[in-house]
Amino acid sequence: MSSPQQARAQASAITSGKTAPETEPAPASQLRTLFDRPRLSPGQRRIAQYLIEHITEAAFLSITDLAERVGVSQPSVTRFAAAVGFSGYPALREKLQSIALGTLAGGPVADDESRGNELQAAVDAEIENLENLRRDFADPDQVIELGRKLSESTPLTVLGLRISASLAEYFAYAARRIHPDVRPVTRGGSVAYDALLQSREAGGTWVLAFSMPRHAQETLTALRVARSAGLKVALVTDLVLGHVADEADVLFSTGTGSRLVFDSYAAPGVIAAALLQAMTDADPERTQARLEEYEQISDQHQFFLRD
Repeated sequence: MSSPQQARAQASAITSGKTAPETEPAPASQLRTLFDRPRLSPGQRRIAQYLIEHITEAAFLSITDLAERVGVSQPSVTRFAAAVGFSGYPALREKLQSIALGTLAGGPVADDESRGNELQAAVDAEIENLENLRRDFADPDQVIELGRKLSESTPLTVLGLRISASLAEYFAYAARRIHPDVRPVTRGGSVAYDALLQSREAGGTWVLAFSMPRHAQETLTALRVARSAGLKVALVTDLVLGHVADEADVLFSTGTGSRLVFDSYAAPGVIAAALLQAMTDADPERTQARLEEYEQISDQHQFFLRD
């Protein structure tokens, strides 16, 4: 008799290709593509980050207002528009407004009556994050391709430091069921560096990293160590720009829930589960063999309560 995980591994394979081509990517993804230039200055990065974080409001600001909000000069905004491929700020603002209007048209109306209490507002914010992720997943090819690469990397290193350790532990725990050598790294400093270097020496090719706010300096340093050692970096984060995002060969950027004292991670958790699914799809024979072996061991030693 197959376990639930075995049945799901067989039934939930991700299908390649766009299933909803009429759906545009989430606003953050559109803006990252728009602002993805090799070398933006620190001031230009601040402008880009502000626009990404406040798109529905910022798209309608005058150049004077935007410069004041970001804390830069008006000529800096003009140079930023040129740096990202526009003739000037008016042309950039027109593009931003089209993205913002699409966001407003597709989003729920959040007036005072419908917003509810703070707990409901926190859930609403996570629903919006998941809706944006759903739009990004309209074309699953990036997930499928990365799942194949992670599946082939032996060993596979999973990095998550400080608050991000919980996501790394979840992914590593599940990945061990379908991959022969998964190495979680949840301690920073020299311990992380040793683990990354040893993984590369043992033949590993990829590290999957999670970086949630507040973003740790030691995460950035660990990613740089990984890249210098020859490892490719796949990163799940809420960032779309900045030094941490720059270290990624493959980036999955998604929102986190920030309405409560501590953040919640619905969308990053779904990305982790999607990558696990893609890994099972990449090598179904190995997946089934390992799941069957694990079920035999778990039954023998009574790991779990019987339903």
